[in-house]
Amino acid sequence: MIRTPGVVSLLPYVAGIALAVAGVLLGQWQLRRAGEKAELQQRIEQRENAPVQRLAPGGRFQVWRRAVLRGRWLDVPPVLIDNRTYRRRAGYHVVAPFELEDGRTVLVNRGWLAAAGDRSRLPRVVPPPAGIVEVLGSVREPEADPFRLAPDAAGSRLRQNLIPLEIAALLARPVEPWILAQTGAADDGLVRDWPRPDAGIERHRGYAFQWFGLASLAAGLTVFFGWRRMRHGSRA
Repeated sequence: MIRTPGVVSLLPYVAGIALAVAGVLLGQWQLRRAGEKAELQQRIEQRENAPVQRLAPGGRFQVWRRAVLRGRWLDVPPVLIDNRTYRRRAGYHVVAPFELEDGRTVLVNRGWLAAAGDRSRLPRVVPPPAGIVEVLGSVREPEADPFRLAPDAAGSRLRQNLIPLEIAALLARPVEPWILAQTGAADDGLVRDWPRPDAGIERHRGYAFQWFGLASLAAGLTVFFGWRRMRHGSRA
């Protein structure tokens, strides 16, 4: 098919209009995502400020709610989650299984522990108290698809990520799919300064600004070159 010069000359203007429209639509989508994340952040803050929840036998917790667990720590070595930093210092998250009074097992992130100078040697962890105790913390969900450099060694208690199913296999007993980030007094040398979740609201707003900027640029250039074309055409 033979294309006429007039039709071909209009293609840049069509592309400019399409780019401007796409930029506006993508910017609006990013603003909607920012609004959704703002609502999520508000729900998290409301749950964090809600009264502490206690677990009834067979009951479930709300994620991001403060909770009190009652039961006993299992007498097993803790699992250390590697490559966790605190104030730019390398260390580990210390994870221990906690058996509730109804028999279920919950993984409790007891806190952060600094790594020793010799990374080939794992640091000593102060064991939790024996007997029936209560543990205060915040209910969290583990990462859905965490990044890992390579598979963890079978049977190793040094892990790259806190994945309940894998730790359950290590313990040879089922565990709950949620975890508890322990809070409260830290007289065991562990740091329990948990960061607040970042919903990424400002990131989405920044992307929206970039898309709207691109749309404005595309629209401006299209109008400018279209005006020049009409002007030169009128002089012909």
